[in-house]
Amino acid sequence: MQRRTVLGWLAFGPFFAHVHAQPKSMEGVKKMQDNWKTFLAPGTPVPSAAEPLKLGKDEWRKRLTPAAYDVLREEGTERPGTSPLNAEKRAGVFACAGCGLPLFTSEMKYESGTGWPSFFTTIPGAFGTKTDFKILYPRTEYHCARCGGHHGHVFDDGPAPTGKRYCNNGVALKFIPQSVKG
Repeated sequence: MQRRTVLGWLAFGPFFAHVHAQPKSMEGVKKMQDNWKTFLAPGTPVPSAAEPLKLGKDEWRKRLTPAAYDVLREEGTERPGTSPLNAEKRAGVFACAGCGLPLFTSEMKYESGTGWPSFFTTIPGAFGTKTDFKILYPRTEYHCARCGGHHGHVFDDGPAPTGKRYCNNGVALKFIPQSVKG
């Protein structure tokens, strides 16, 4: 390892380890899931999955960018490595770009090396699933519990303790940074 790399990890490694520390147990995951609202500013309106959002195709096209429409409404896939959210490191919440439903927190995100934002767990109740056979091999597709928008696929090759990798299209997400409390 090069000297600069070692010095960089000595200086910044503890910071990154703290920001991206993953829970060592399922109890830690549960606590993380239960505390997701702490990533939002007090009084932030939070849509509920119990309040479905159903719009016609024309309304969705007005609301979404063409790329987001393709992914969320047509079950498309963005090219890997194209989303700025793949490199997002700030504390905050990742919400559905279609309806604003909170889906993940920054604590749930990890670098999978796939080129898409990846998460090892979700905010409870955020998604529904179905089996997808588009590539002839069965995969578990997940979609927003509020608007039905397609987000990606979940795989069993993620980090402990969940072993899950929610591989999400970045255009299907919007990032809400955590407010700085002063």
